[in-house]
Amino acid sequence: MAPGVFAVEGMSGNYGGRITVSVVMTCIVAASGGLIFGYDIGISGGVTTMVPFLKKFFPSILKKAAEAKTNMYCVYNSNTLTAFTSSLYIAGLASSLVASRLTVALGRRNIMVLGGCLFFVGGAINGGARDVAMLIVGRILLGFGVGFTNQATPVYLSEMAPPKWRGAFNTGFQFFIGIGVVTANCLNYGAAKLTWGWRLSLGLAVVPAVIMTLGALLISDTPSSLVERGKVEQAKQSLIKVRGKGTDIESELNDLIRSSELAKAANQEPFVTIFERQYRPHLTMAIAIPFFQQVTGINIIAFYAPVLFQSVGFGSDSALIAAIILGLVNLASILVALACVLAAVTGVSGTKHISKGYGVLVLVLMCLYAAGFGWSWGPLSWLIPSEIFPMKIRTTGQSISVAVNFAVTFVLSQTFLTMLCHFKFAAFLFYAGWIFVMTVFVLLFVPETKGIPLDSMYQVWEGHWYWRRFVKAQS
Repeated sequence: MAPGVFAVEGMSGNYGGRITVSVVMTCIVAASGGLIFGYDIGISGGVTTMVPFLKKFFPSILKKAAEAKTNMYCVYNSNTLTAFTSSLYIAGLASSLVASRLTVALGRRNIMVLGGCLFFVGGAINGGARDVAMLIVGRILLGFGVGFTNQATPVYLSEMAPPKWRGAFNTGFQFFIGIGVVTANCLNYGAAKLTWGWRLSLGLAVVPAVIMTLGALLISDTPSSLVERGKVEQAKQSLIKVRGKGTDIESELNDLIRSSELAKAANQEPFVTIFERQYRPHLTMAIAIPFFQQVTGINIIAFYAPVLFQSVGFGSDSALIAAIILGLVNLASILVALACVLAAVTGVSGTKHISKGYGVLVLVLMCLYAAGFGWSWGPLSWLIPSEIFPMKIRTTGQSISVAVNFAVTFVLSQTFLTMLCHFKFAAFLFYAGWIFVMTVFVLLFVPETKGIPLDSMYQVWEGHWYWRRFVKAQS
């Protein structure tokens, strides 16, 4: 066996379960693209509780907070603050759709580099912002960077990883998002003690951007992307590198070439092809999976956790979210419990003050909720859409998935603070209801894709009780 190759039991194909040091390092570097998204999620909510930041850009919030009879749920209900938070997601939506064509033309790796550069510029502008307009321009550039990265990275990981380990490697993207969130929360904790701390928090977004960009420059593009662009010899070398010397990579390379030739022979517009009946299951997943991921409410919790905790009587130092293991089914019950606690201790009007003991209970419930998400929907939205599509519409499918993710996030981030103000604790019941719906959806309609090579993914649809009626003719 060649050095640096670990043999494990695989699925179909002699490359199904082989792992090399090269592919592990390559996928870790690629997955680090999640840092920039996670960092932004963590930073955005934290800086909005920093008094110097609010005093400079959103003084009306401080004025409301100082009023004795202010409804605690409504303190942060500001259209300008919401625009600051959500402008990134409109930009991300637009760039993720454009990224579909650019990823095909330029390659997965190069789009990751482009995303990192745009995020770097956006972070620098935010760190030096002098007014709200500069903040929003910086957020838009951050959004372009996140959009490109979130479109290209999951596809890169799915194409690079061995079939048996594709889920594990793709989960790394969500793992790095989590690292970014925790890092940002810790940074906010320290920066909040400085009058210019908000500049430090926003400006240090350049660090994860540099890490991801430099890392992307050191790795090769995926064999699928290289074949797609006619660089067959480079694709062969890339396969040898990631599968290991002494491995028969000819069958995998031939599969890639055949898929690429079929896609080119069809000569169809991908955004038209994806709406064909035979791709109805794929398109449904590309829309439903990111939609359901966002209506778990996880990003709202991540964005506004410091705001929520401060609203119910915590100081901003208590904004960090811990992780405790919990399964998907527990998510709904935890949100219901959280809403009940808030209702009991703050009252329907929202003017009662929460005790420290109940505040800790709210924090624990939110930690359990976040942990449950990390063990279920966290990696699902990045993994499934990136692996279920055939090569000819893979980047298009991923673009639609990321665009839906950003679109739903935008709507939720635009409406959450207003919803919290009007519905108070019942806002959490809204997300709990959706979690019940999505759990039923997964049980009935989401097939198991573990260990299936990308070019054989049609098998999971042919064997599914419902989706086979759409794809049976393709067998």
